[in-house]
Amino acid sequence: MGLEEPAAERRNSNSDEERDENRLAQFGYKQELKRDWGLAHNFGVSFSIISVITGITTLFSYGLNTGGPAVMSIGWIVVSFFTLLVAIAMAEIVSAIPTSGGPYFWAAMLAPAKWSPFAAWITGWYNLLGQVAVTTGITFGLANLVPTAIIVKNPDFVPTPRVTIGIYAAILLSHAIVNSFGVRALRYLNNVSIVLHSAGITAICIAVLAKAPTHQPASFVFGKFNDGTGVEGDGWSVRASPAYVALCGALLSQYTLTGFDASAHLSEETKKASWSAPIGVVSSVGFSAVFGFFVLMAFLFSIQDFDRTLSSAYGQPVLQILVDVAGEDGALVLFSLIMVCVWHCGLFSMTSNSRMMFAFARDGGIHPFFHKVDERFRSPIRAIWLAATLSFILALPSLGSSVAFAAATSIATIGLYISYGLPILIGLVYQEEFKTMKGPFNLKGFSRPIAGAACAWICFITVVFCLPTANPVTSQTLNYTVVAVGILSIGALGSWFLWAHRWFTGPAAEVAEAMRLGVDITEPGALEEKEKEERKLATGSPVEVPSE
Repeated sequence: MGLEEPAAERRNSNSDEERDENRLAQFGYKQELKRDWGLAHNFGVSFSIISVITGITTLFSYGLNTGGPAVMSIGWIVVSFFTLLVAIAMAEIVSAIPTSGGPYFWAAMLAPAKWSPFAAWITGWYNLLGQVAVTTGITFGLANLVPTAIIVKNPDFVPTPRVTIGIYAAILLSHAIVNSFGVRALRYLNNVSIVLHSAGITAICIAVLAKAPTHQPASFVFGKFNDGTGVEGDGWSVRASPAYVALCGALLSQYTLTGFDASAHLSEETKKASWSAPIGVVSSVGFSAVFGFFVLMAFLFSIQDFDRTLSSAYGQPVLQILVDVAGEDGALVLFSLIMVCVWHCGLFSMTSNSRMMFAFARDGGIHPFFHKVDERFRSPIRAIWLAATLSFILALPSLGSSVAFAAATSIATIGLYISYGLPILIGLVYQEEFKTMKGPFNLKGFSRPIAGAACAWICFITVVFCLPTANPVTSQTLNYTVVAVGILSIGALGSWFLWAHRWFTGPAAEVAEAMRLGVDITEPGALEEKEKEERKLATGSPVEVPSE
């Protein structure tokens, strides 16, 4: 695969900055956001949003009940492999089209001119839903961890849904404030987050393994199957099959390895974006897959009593493992570090979310009111607060549903992966046009097989994560993922055919055409000349070759 960094990319910072701005100008945009992120920062944002400790901790109970250790461990390996294929396919597109818009912009550039606005519209709305749901899942997960920690020293404390929502609102507020007025601090917080998510979590895992009185055998970690999906009776392994439970249990792994499009959304703030952004996408998934497996193994091998962990008095199996291993005081210290990591994860999720909304508003996908960068803070403040508001609204069903959190994670997973898959599929179908756009991260002969496998996997998980995960299915246990995704799909399609097709053009049509023809839109007359050549070729007329 042609992944060598070209010599042209190895220049001084001034020429890098000019090249990045010129590349952005070719997409029809001027540099509005401050471009001061490097490869490490770009990687760090996706690594922080993937945040394996966040997904594993918040969905550990779901994993133990939906398949148990066997599904959690083996499922992680399988899901990591296919997710890496998705990331590699996405990285090739990011390298060609490094803009904050991400998937919806890629879809517009890769689709034929006739379908470009429609592709951008549909992809954009799936990406927006997924982004909002990811922020909801991360931050609402933290809002559940806080009262759980309180219970350790105050067993009489009962966290009601209203209390959890209140904590959730406070955390969202903190994220919005930092993103709005602390954009300069985000780089430093990013560095802190990388250290916490790597060295900090490694220290926790080593401490847990070292302090555990006993360790479970490998037969338990890779062979113990548990079906806790039955609310009032038998679970889905009886009603359907163990394979059904195993497929549903893969949500823990797939949800955790989500959000790596953040490297693309931050590309307009990243130096040497055509190289740094795709490397950020792939490396964040690769490192997270390996690191997450280590975290998962540390917790599963350190379970002291499976039944006690499953029905923990704290309602949180990871906290129960920590208490069994390190005692209440030690467990609170370790659990606090985990919660700090989850807070950073939610912070950068909102960063990515707001950049997508900022770009979508810039192209007319949502109201242009949200396409505004504050001159003083160099931050899209309006888009940030829109992200916070929508995330709060999405969590409100948790007041009346016991499975709302799992549904939010399913919505995040499906929404984001559909938005990842659509541009990959379009690039696969229109491969010849895509070849003219490719950047330094070029898969060459591996492009189509990897893209095909990535699209097949996304189709598969889209169906699986809409399935009910609790038996019997009632108004309280319904997996409303299919409802939310269905409403969005109907709304996006309906609005397009009713009115949006009349005014939404997506990214500028001439930019999309220039990209397809491999023309620099900033060069006066270049697009017109190329189109003239194309027309002559189409009609069979001779093409004039300019003399040297």
